[in-house]
Amino acid sequence: MTNTAQFNKEMKPMAIPASFADVRILVVGDIMLDRYWFGEVNRISPEAPVPVVRIVKREERLGGAANVARNIATLGGGAGLLGVVGQDEAGDIVHALSTELGIDSHLARDPAISTIIKLRVIGHQQQLLRIDFEEPPTDVVLRDKLSQFNTLLPKYPVVILSDYAKGGLVNAVEMIAAAKQAGKCILVDPKGDDFSRYAGATMLTPNKSELRHIVGNWKSEEELTAKAQNLRTSLALEALLLTRSEEGMTLYTADEIVHFPAIAREVYDVSGAGDTVIATIAVMLGAGLPIAQAVDLANRAGGIVVGKLGTATVSYDELFQATK
Repeated sequence: MTNTAQFNKEMKPMAIPASFADVRILVVGDIMLDRYWFGEVNRISPEAPVPVVRIVKREERLGGAANVARNIATLGGGAGLLGVVGQDEAGDIVHALSTELGIDSHLARDPAISTIIKLRVIGHQQQLLRIDFEEPPTDVVLRDKLSQFNTLLPKYPVVILSDYAKGGLVNAVEMIAAAKQAGKCILVDPKGDDFSRYAGATMLTPNKSELRHIVGNWKSEEELTAKAQNLRTSLALEALLLTRSEEGMTLYTADEIVHFPAIAREVYDVSGAGDTVIATIAVMLGAGLPIAQAVDLANRAGGIVVGKLGTATVSYDELFQATK
């Protein structure tokens, strides 16, 4: 199992373990509750030109950083989840859902805020509306979270920082420094206009929009490569993985540039696909697989999950059936 910040860079693919039960990954970041209201749409409201949705089913799923942990657990890995929720019903549900999945839940409860909720209204299998409820955690709770991170760190060889720019990772610099000093593999799903706070991580996984916001536009593949490699070098990263939607993914390291074409059979919903990708990479690296093989499997997992509705996951059997 990976226990340093160095990737297994051997190009030859390794045999897939029969189980990932020994892989231990700590997920830190913005925790959310995803709510889905499914309904029927048969008429337009007389009050305004909007559809009337009669709700017939409701579902609740782990969202944000909690969805990353959910993906790890579904693949059979051991996930720890560190973050902040409110002292409210939604926070209770996040804890209960995490426990059901066997996730080691290390949730700080902040009575001054409400748990972040994304409510999606679905009619005829199409998303009609999303309503967000969110407040940033308080400074006191965030300081306690950093102390808890340092306490938990020795138990987890791999760390994921899942940043949704909701305030849960204001201590990212200190967390990366501590994890790097401890020789951990550190994967970051970044957000915002300042990636310098992620300097020293092992890998960043921005999408095209996020990368463009940092390095500007590019007019050719050569220009993109130069900008991506310059960013990787300037941040002292071992790797940068650019997720490119229908164009697949490109992995940039000091030794190689590898492109992975998109393999989605049918794109139904891209919600949470980035969570699946980074979770899958973490599990594979934690199991000792080479980086290129880890990203290839993550690309396949992403292709499966976008064929499902909402924030979804991929099981061990689904993923490795897809690779045959």
